[in-house]
Amino acid sequence: MLQQELRSHLTEKILPFWERLKDGENGGFYGYVDKALTVMPEADKGCILHSRILWTFSTAARVLDSAEYRAYADWAYEALKMFEDGENGGVFWSVTFDGKPADTTKHTYCQAFAIYGLSAYYRLTGKREALEKARKLFRIIEEKCAVYNGYGEAYRADFSPESNEKLSENGVLATRTMNTILHVVEAYTELHRAEPWDPVWQAAVRGLEILRTKMYNPEKHRLEVFFDDEYHPLLDMQSYGHDIESGWLLWDSVGEFLPEEQRAPYRAMSLDLLESVRRRAFTDHGLKNEWVDGKVDELRIWWVQAETMLGLECGAELTGDESWMRDLELQWKTVQRMIVDPRPNGEWYWSVYEDGSLTERPMVEEWKCPYHNGRMCLRLMQRLK
Repeated sequence: MLQQELRSHLTEKILPFWERLKDGENGGFYGYVDKALTVMPEADKGCILHSRILWTFSTAARVLDSAEYRAYADWAYEALKMFEDGENGGVFWSVTFDGKPADTTKHTYCQAFAIYGLSAYYRLTGKREALEKARKLFRIIEEKCAVYNGYGEAYRADFSPESNEKLSENGVLATRTMNTILHVVEAYTELHRAEPWDPVWQAAVRGLEILRTKMYNPEKHRLEVFFDDEYHPLLDMQSYGHDIESGWLLWDSVGEFLPEEQRAPYRAMSLDLLESVRRRAFTDHGLKNEWVDGKVDELRIWWVQAETMLGLECGAELTGDESWMRDLELQWKTVQRMIVDPRPNGEWYWSVYEDGSLTERPMVEEWKCPYHNGRMCLRLMQRLK
């Protein structure tokens, strides 16, 4: 039974891997583990990684009613305080292994994930301090990062703008990205679920509208990825992983913020994204990564494979077509065969080539985290009941 398999995988494979990375001397979790599973104890620690660890253990503790996971959530919550800027507000991109500021960039994306983790911790514990920290970061985003038509991206420690190399790629430098606003809306959804608050509702609805009217391309059945200030796309590109993630994630947020009578255009967008990716990129050996200027990147990346499972489940919900669930079962077998690290102390590989051979990417760094695969297990465990 898939539900039980996912529960066992989460509790016996994914979470124990991250538990072993607790840094009992300096706080938080070790920030880098190489391909050979060698821990680098003096590597910098990323705020995105720690925010996602906080979300994962908080949600696992709540869903599974686990005191063990609650203890790790408590540890991650205390660790997140290392990233706070007491002078200017917000959270830094990274700190040194012993908690001193390293990269002091204030990225909107990073603030959003701190909100996401803090909100999940409040949902677990009811600790008002965590909720107030999340709401303070919400105000930071809306007061320091919001611009007239959406959100800026990257800022210095004092919130003066800087260039957005961190969330740009493929040779372009974007001043607006789909990835940032997608995860701002995701964070606001978690914050609103923690405790409804009208300013969050208003901001989330604005974000959903930007995604639907400025970033969604219905003619090409995709979300555009990188933009200039006025939302002109900078690259002919489809990110299959982001589109299948967006398909279910936006529909989930719509369910939190919009009444039934306003959901139809979002339902159509979500289903279009899911069907487009399934048609163009889904195979019996995992989901392809992206399409750029006519070329397909065939890498199989860990987070893309996890989000594929959630997107397929959402497709089944929206259509009632059982073939989506058959593809979900197929995808789980592919993940186990190609992405899950079979070593006793391993977790999921970062990425593999189409033939299943490994790339050189590490097992842990600032982006490689338990959030995508942990969330996949937790969400499907609940939805497949």
